[in-house]
Amino acid sequence: MRRFVCNEARKFPLLCSTKIFNHMHYIGHSNFHLVDVAAVHSECGTNAELALFEATRGVKPNSFALVNLIGFASQLKCPSFGKQIHSYVSRSGYFSNIHVSTSLVKFYVRMHYFSDAHALFDEISEPNVVTWNTVISGYVHAGQFRSALTFFMRLYRSHVRADAFSFTSVLFACSQLSLFKLGSSIHCKTVKLGMDDSTVVANCLIDMYGKCGPVEHAVKVFSETVEKDAISWNSIIAASANNGYIELAYKFLHLMPNPDTVSYNGLINGIAQVGNMEDAVRVLSSLPNPNSSSWNSVITGFVNRNRAWEALDMFCKMHLRNVQIDEFTFSIILSGIAGLAALKWGMLIHCCAVKCGLDVSIVVGSALIDMYSKCGQVKNAESMFHSLCDKNLVSWNAMISGYARNGDSGCVIRLFKLLKMERDIKPDGITFLNLISACSHDEIPLEDAIAYFQSMIEEYKIAPSIEHCCSMIRLMGQKGELWRAEKFIHEFGFESCGVVWRALLGACGTQEDLQEAEIAAAKVIELERDEDYVYVMMSNMYASFGRWEDVNLMRGLMNRKRVKKEAGSSWIEIDSSVSSL
Repeated sequence: MRRFVCNEARKFPLLCSTKIFNHMHYIGHSNFHLVDVAAVHSECGTNAELALFEATRGVKPNSFALVNLIGFASQLKCPSFGKQIHSYVSRSGYFSNIHVSTSLVKFYVRMHYFSDAHALFDEISEPNVVTWNTVISGYVHAGQFRSALTFFMRLYRSHVRADAFSFTSVLFACSQLSLFKLGSSIHCKTVKLGMDDSTVVANCLIDMYGKCGPVEHAVKVFSETVEKDAISWNSIIAASANNGYIELAYKFLHLMPNPDTVSYNGLINGIAQVGNMEDAVRVLSSLPNPNSSSWNSVITGFVNRNRAWEALDMFCKMHLRNVQIDEFTFSIILSGIAGLAALKWGMLIHCCAVKCGLDVSIVVGSALIDMYSKCGQVKNAESMFHSLCDKNLVSWNAMISGYARNGDSGCVIRLFKLLKMERDIKPDGITFLNLISACSHDEIPLEDAIAYFQSMIEEYKIAPSIEHCCSMIRLMGQKGELWRAEKFIHEFGFESCGVVWRALLGACGTQEDLQEAEIAAAKVIELERDEDYVYVMMSNMYASFGRWEDVNLMRGLMNRKRVKKEAGSSWIEIDSSVSSL
């Protein structure tokens, strides 16, 4: 029995006795071997081939051994170890074994190296449904739902028949993207293939309809499900509650044979989404053993309704009652604190996350970056960003947004260039929105912002949103090119969007372009019926041009409609509480 120990193994004492080969059979040998392999970390530099051949005493391992070794590399998230095994598999001819090649695909998917997983998948001459499902479910787990759907369509057009697992993965992707029509179409395919009788598929359909479409569809699937399990009941309760059918949710809860905490959590979450927070707290208080999800639903409800102090109060109660605080708890409460810019509370929550060992989590780390940025502590946010071993797009966007919010355009652009170099992470619409906003700095030419905008559309295939358009209009107005802004609105088909014309009107106020302002004002009134904002803006502009008759006309209209300018306000944190000024 051999053991290979690297320096990093001391950090993982429990993994040092991991049995990588259980009854490993070697070609040419009738006996079985049991090999203990030391923990391998991605930075330890262990030579996988040396370990493999030393362990097997130079005898070629079989496919079962390789599958287990690849799984070991995945378990420890050790890319260098897995790639060396891949190299050995390619040279030894084992790649033609579908179990080995599928294990390699799974390894790259778990590492989130989707480009490598794709390239490897395309090399497999006859991938089976397990291979297809590995990539599809990998995209789903990584939150890349559209990529999962694209890959599923490839599977559907191939000669390989999709199974129940394929449909559950793609239905989950539809639910996350609120794609009702596509979800309904996939439902039809499950019926044609006779998979709608599966309780697992039915549960996913209930969840999908609950998140995408009329709740009646979810109820219909539920009623037609012959063998209902606890997940079926919990799914229909959540579907009813989340769509505002609280009474229906209560009805299903009372009909359920043995409701559990998950059942009540679905009800609490739905009540909190509707906005009746007092009822949500009451149901939470009635639970004998509420878990972290129960508390998270209430905390989220308070944060989403700008009642962050009450959310913080619930967080403190949760902590005092020794309820396990998870990543989502920290993420949502940090979001609430960020909205208040309550730095001291944010730092206290950070300390709590460190004690729980969750500060290294991508979810919590990204929330901390956002919180520190919104509190003006960019250096702390930057330190948090660099301390994260694993970063996803949310982490990158949080830091880019932090730089943009605090006026550091140079750092925004530098970080964007670094993001472009990342493998398997591509910028999204939020990234470009922050990038365009950062171009408001006087030293950055307007043409650079336009180039970024065009790159978003042409290179990354991201359709411009209303927010992108408004940001570009404000930028063009700042640079004194309002004629270009109006042309931009027509060019990208935003003529019927009142918010865009409102942005143009604001830009006209900055540049004192009365002619363009009158055009924008007419559009805002036509599309949004928001006369109050227009009266205030135009009154100020007419005054700046000395057109007092028009000023009196606007102010007369304001008086008749009782329009008042809102008083400005600001706030300051004193002794861990925020006061309005």
